[in-house]
Amino acid sequence: MSIKTQEALVLNKQRCGSMRSSALSFILLLMLLCSHSGLTQVEPKAVVKVSPDQRVFRGETVTLTCDIQGAGDIQWTYSWFKDGSVIPDITERVYTITSLSDNSKYSCEAKSISDAVTLTLSDLPRSKLTLTPNSPVYAGETVNLKCVIESYSDWRWRNGLTNDWRYEWYKGRYSVMLQTSERYTVNRDTLTIRGATESDQGQYWCRGQRDGRPNSSQSSSAVSLTVKASPKAVLKVTPDQRVFRGETVTLTCDIQGAGDIQWTYSWFKDGSVIRDITERVYTITSVSDSAEYSCRGERSDSQRSDISAAVTLTVSDSYRAALIVTPDSPVFTGERVILKCVIESYSNWRYEWYKDTDSVMLQTSERYTVNRDTLTISGATESDAGQFWCRGQRDERPNSSQSSSAVYLSVKALPRSTLTVRPDSPVFTGETISLKCVIESYSNWRYEWYKGRDSVMLQTSERYTVNRDTLTIRGVNESDQDQFWCRGHIDGRPVSSYSSSVYLTVTERPKAVVKVTPDQRVFRGETVTLTCDIQRAGDIQWTYNWFKDGNTLYPYRTTTAEISFRADYVSYSVKYSCRGERSDSQRSDTSAVVTLTVSAEAQAAVRVSPQPWLTEGDSVTLICEVTGSSTGWTFSWFRDDDRLSDSSRGAGGSYTLSPAALQHTGVYTCRAERGRPAYYTKNSNTQPLWITGVSPSVSLVVSPSRSQHFSTDSLSLSCEDQRNSAGWTVRRYTNRNTEDCSTQTGSRCRIISLSTSDSGVYWCQSESGEKRHPLNITVYDGDVILESSVDPVIEGHTLTLHCLHRSTNSPILRADFYKDGSLVQHQTTGEMNITTVSKSHESFYYCKTERGQSLHSWISVRVSRSGQISVFKILSSLLAACMFLLATVVLLFKCCRARVPSAEDQSQYSVREETST
Repeated sequence: MSIKTQEALVLNKQRCGSMRSSALSFILLLMLLCSHSGLTQVEPKAVVKVSPDQRVFRGETVTLTCDIQGAGDIQWTYSWFKDGSVIPDITERVYTITSLSDNSKYSCEAKSISDAVTLTLSDLPRSKLTLTPNSPVYAGETVNLKCVIESYSDWRWRNGLTNDWRYEWYKGRYSVMLQTSERYTVNRDTLTIRGATESDQGQYWCRGQRDGRPNSSQSSSAVSLTVKASPKAVLKVTPDQRVFRGETVTLTCDIQGAGDIQWTYSWFKDGSVIRDITERVYTITSVSDSAEYSCRGERSDSQRSDISAAVTLTVSDSYRAALIVTPDSPVFTGERVILKCVIESYSNWRYEWYKDTDSVMLQTSERYTVNRDTLTISGATESDAGQFWCRGQRDERPNSSQSSSAVYLSVKALPRSTLTVRPDSPVFTGETISLKCVIESYSNWRYEWYKGRDSVMLQTSERYTVNRDTLTIRGVNESDQDQFWCRGHIDGRPVSSYSSSVYLTVTERPKAVVKVTPDQRVFRGETVTLTCDIQRAGDIQWTYNWFKDGNTLYPYRTTTAEISFRADYVSYSVKYSCRGERSDSQRSDTSAVVTLTVSAEAQAAVRVSPQPWLTEGDSVTLICEVTGSSTGWTFSWFRDDDRLSDSSRGAGGSYTLSPAALQHTGVYTCRAERGRPAYYTKNSNTQPLWITGVSPSVSLVVSPSRSQHFSTDSLSLSCEDQRNSAGWTVRRYTNRNTEDCSTQTGSRCRIISLSTSDSGVYWCQSESGEKRHPLNITVYDGDVILESSVDPVIEGHTLTLHCLHRSTNSPILRADFYKDGSLVQHQTTGEMNITTVSKSHESFYYCKTERGQSLHSWISVRVSRSGQISVFKILSSLLAACMFLLATVVLLFKCCRARVPSAEDQSQYSVREETST
């Protein structure tokens, strides 16, 4: 197929796709294709040319020309297409779009359709104006302004000058373009201003143009050019242009009117550049010679400030100080020393004072006072001795004078005044005393006497007499009580020697007090110590006189305040007193009498809190007391007559078990002691503690199973061990005695006829002495008892109490039940039920009927700890019953009875009886 035919087919497909050709055109096209199908001539090609460019800016005019290549002079008619659609009424070869508004593809046809030409529409590019150097610039500098057109900076290098930019420059608000002049030079995108002046200040902006394009870029934003006069450098000197050798000098180069511009600096000494110094501040740490200094600021090779005016530094030696000391050395401690620093030629000095080799300047203190050129030491001490020197400073000058020569100050201690008082303080009213002021090694002193804080010297009076170094006070009274001190003056020197003050205490004649240890009430055989305490007497050394029932007690006089003796006889009214003596004229008053009572042998007593019946884990405290005495006792504790190894916990009178364990069960006693040598009381009464296990392995089974029993009834007790009952016996504590059960066979005990003497606590005891499951049994010879279980019940279970009569041994129909003495229930059945027992039900209970009243029983409620185990045991028992369903009735009865103590082991409810113990 020929090329012409292929082009025709493509054109035919395009026209069919657009569905815009008429049917007649389609038939003519087919005929044309058929008539030329055998020819080899190439049909002319339509080409669209765009002016000025395919890439145009919004608002520009675009000219499209449809050029039929290879067509000769044939006259054509033309069709134009936009994005594949025919543009109506356009049949000319040239198609002009006066204001392009969007991006589109354009093509044309005569006999064949041209390739589409895409016109791309965009906004005018923006010009950006840069200024070098940054504004402000200084008069005479060269300024470059560069116009940069975004996204088109590379166009100038393409297509020769055809697409190159031309730049227009504007100043101020006027639209008149700047022209090249002697100082204004334009080189493509750069405007150069040489030798800027203040007239060049203003707003500058630029715009780019391309050949043949009336609008090629938007105008740049305006840039403000500020032209200032060239800045001046000013050199400042600190502290002064006139300095002393060795001082530090700071030179500062101040570029005036330069704003925030960053400068580098050049420094000159006597006209020559100082190398490596480029900072604004130049510090000369130790100036040594005179010179002229100047500076200059630089921003670039063409931008620099004027050189500053030269500043001359004049360097000279500092002046020497001279030190004068008054009075001449040596001086005495306490004297005032004046040191004066003299420096010629200047009067406005500040003075610094130094001592020894320290470089730390002396400061004004309590004794050191600096007043311009004078240092005053008030009350010189030996620590002030040493080398002193001074130096002068002027304001804001660190080094202004040379130091003075050192002067050595010698300080000697003042001879010490010593004040003595006879007799020693305290003294008693009415006595005569002498105060003596003694100054060793000197005899030419005059003495002055002072009292209290007053600086007024004491004068001779009727009671005060001064004889050189001695002050005598006759008939002292309380008004003389105060501080006394003396001072000595040495002839020819304004110096004084002060004594330490002595406080004279004047008191009433002291009183003696007798103290008794261990107590005014003691027991026969104890050691008694009497102490004679002279009150308000201070540290005075006394001798002591003792009196018994008003008579002198041998020995008559002792040097110690204590006497001790043994109280061998019972006595109720022995009276003791004492008196202290210091000399024949100084003695205390006789003490008030103290009555010493001697009693027979001391007796200890023990009690328990809160109760003697416990479950393991509870806390209990035993309290030991000495009847009729509470002073100075320590205590020892015993269980079953054995001294407890930890009885030291009982010091202070109490012994606490927390938590209580099964091995703590037993009968406790205590004993008290005091004094050295130790005095012991008699052992206390017995106090049993009964601790039951939460889940005891050994159970004491009581039949009938209750805590209260009628006299003459029978009672059976047996120890039953879940593993082996052998080796266990029933023991009891009755009438303060521990013994085996009266009639015992192996682990069983049977009492045929009970009596009240059988009342007590019963328990199981192993051969090794372990005590398990104590129970309280009360035998009553009255007509009414309260029936309750001897074993604990689990909290939350039901508690049942019965009121029984001796004659019937069955519940009495009408009964009142009491808790802690208060009526809680009135029953007509003789039975009281507490369906859900809680801790609040714990208390003493008893019942009362017309026939009599029962004894009290203690009800103790415990928390359940093994409810799940009880359920498990019940299920096990049921399984065992099924397995032994065919067993005999006797075996089944024994099995059920074996389950009873297991259930009782889990009970936390305990009933205990009041006993005489």
